Amino acid sequence: METAQKIRQAVAEVALLRQEGLATPAIGEAVRRLKRLQARRFAGSYADLLSAGPYVSAARFFLEELYSDKDYAERDSQFARIAGAVEKFFPVDVAHTAVALAQLHALTEALDHAMAVEWLRTAEPDPDTERYVSAWRAVGRRVDRDRQLVMVLAIGVEMARLTRAPGLRFMLKMMRGPASAAGLGSLQRFLETGFDTFAAMARRPRGAENFLDTIRERESALIALLFDVEPVAAGTELSRILGQAR
Repeated sequence: METAQKIRQAVAEVALLRQEGLATPAIGEAVRRLKRLQARRFAGSYADLLSAGPYVSAARFFLEELYSDKDYAERDSQFARIAGAVEKFFPVDVAHTAVALAQLHALTEALDHAMAVEWLRTAEPDPDTERYVSAWRAVGRRVDRDRQLVMVLAIGVEMARLTRAPGLRFMLKMMRGPASAAGLGSLQRFLETGFDTFAAMARRPRGAENFLDTIRERESALIALLFDVEPVAAGTELSRILGQAR
């Protein structure tokens, strides 16, 4: 399947979920509420990295681009319309990263949508954290949760690898005008920010590797917490993490 087709398929899957959220406002609101909680959870899990040290920019990049509660409807619409231009304007390796980003977005939205449906089945008086744990376990799909993390890490590894490609940063800079004219501004910003973020980490010995190892360790621990720990205890720990969010 070609790059453009893969991107369009991923965006179409997200569009169907978004349409259901619009048709059933309660689901749409539940998705937004869950995304806000998840963004706070990430901010809490990585409060140390976000506050100071060599990984502030990297943690902020992951929070804003991969764990954000932003509404990406406009970006998705542009992405679908110009999917074919990705292959034309960007190198093959960069196009593969664009595909991975689109597919990660589709999987994330599918999981969030499924969570929202279960969220609405849980009594409102429950604390949000316990309600979240209940919805997570009702959805299940542990293989997909693990796959979601693998995809996030793979994008990080690829961004780190791209920083070692000779001349790519200069090429990205030269592509700003054509990319913007083609409606690829959002993808261009993602690539440039990611490139600069990982290039800065690459100046430190094992900088990118250590950061991604931290993501793997903490996200794996979260998955285990939400699946395996007694529900009330899991909710209590999730509350503690949220309390660390800045």
